[in-house]
Amino acid sequence: MATALPQRFEVSPPSLWAPLSMILLAGVLPLAAMGYALWQGAAQGEMARWGLAFPAGFVIVLLIGLLLLMRRRAVEWQNGVLCIRATMYTKRVAASELDLRRARVVDLEERTELRPGLKSNGYATIGFSAGHFRMRNGLGSAFCLLTQRQRVLWLPQRDGKHHLLLSLERPQALLDALRGA
Repeated sequence: MATALPQRFEVSPPSLWAPLSMILLAGVLPLAAMGYALWQGAAQGEMARWGLAFPAGFVIVLLIGLLLLMRRRAVEWQNGVLCIRATMYTKRVAASELDLRRARVVDLEERTELRPGLKSNGYATIGFSAGHFRMRNGLGSAFCLLTQRQRVLWLPQRDGKHHLLLSLERPQALLDALRGA
């Protein structure tokens, strides 16, 4: 059996706030706290400065890693399986598991019941959510790759408890491809 080439669907780019908020929260804030501690303990001499070198280096490496992970976003359709790559998470769902009759392109500003709620195993910052989240109003859980909230493809699964929320440049194109399979 010949394997079809994957059909790729472009993920909407996150706003500038996504990486900026990550830089502020995971970089500037901890480094500023370390700088303040160093400034307060200036009388303790050289040992105090070297004692903060490792934590500061760790924060910088962690920040770079988080920013690089934010760039890992892809949605592919191949051989009846939808593959979503979002930061350190990958989700594969067969088309037969999706309730395509209920699937829609939605605006999460209007359909607030579909917004992700609590993060159960995910990566989120201002303007960017990836991974597993609990849904509001007891709708179950969702695997999200959200970079904007205006044109989001909502794909409920047949079990009624699991959902996919995807921010795509052309969400209707993926929905049409899934329905055509």
